[in-house]
Amino acid sequence: MEPNAHTINLGYSPQKDFMKNLQDIIGQIKKLEKELYEELQRKQAEFYYNIQGRKVRFEAAARRRHKALMTHVPVYLIHARFRNILTIPFIWACLPPALLMDLCVSIFQAACFPIYEIPKVRRGDYIVIDRHSLAYLNLIEKVNCVYCGYFNGLLAYIREIAARTEQYWCPIRHARRVADLHSRYKYYLEYGDAEGYKNDFRKIRTAGFRDLNEERINEQP
Repeated sequence: MEPNAHTINLGYSPQKDFMKNLQDIIGQIKKLEKELYEELQRKQAEFYYNIQGRKVRFEAAARRRHKALMTHVPVYLIHARFRNILTIPFIWACLPPALLMDLCVSIFQAACFPIYEIPKVRRGDYIVIDRHSLAYLNLIEKVNCVYCGYFNGLLAYIREIAARTEQYWCPIRHARRVADLHSRYKYYLEYGDAEGYKNDFRKIRTAGFRDLNEERINEQP
């Protein structure tokens, strides 16, 4: 007997239940994101700064306090571990391939996403460089923070481009556990769901990015 050859439809749809549960989870995530944003807003007041566009502005008293707490470069180098200094060439050797990857994925999405009708990933939403504005960091610490902010932001930017591309070409979940799920994984089809793949693959392509378009509309003033 073939699988599902004699399935009786009693009005129950596991897929509908799954989608409802998924929407509930997404709603909870959005609620938590709102609470996180509100908590970050409170931190701005606690540490005497505010964000103006892409600039972070500290109150004058806070900046004076920060400068007083800064470790000057000579003192910083004296206390640096020699073995840490030896790793510097290995750290900076990663920068050229990172810049090349940044260029490649940016060209890829610029060329392909309009064809796929996928909303483009905004690079500035992921690569955030602002810690160099902290007056309690010396020059070396600021350079380190710029590097880390760029590199980690770049990886997140690339991951989102890859996730949207995967949703377009192969939106199927893995059978094995994935340690860290990306933002689009929740929209994927179940592993082994042949009927779902057959029936819903094109829907995911055509309507699967609707949430991103709605976010863009809501962000407009």
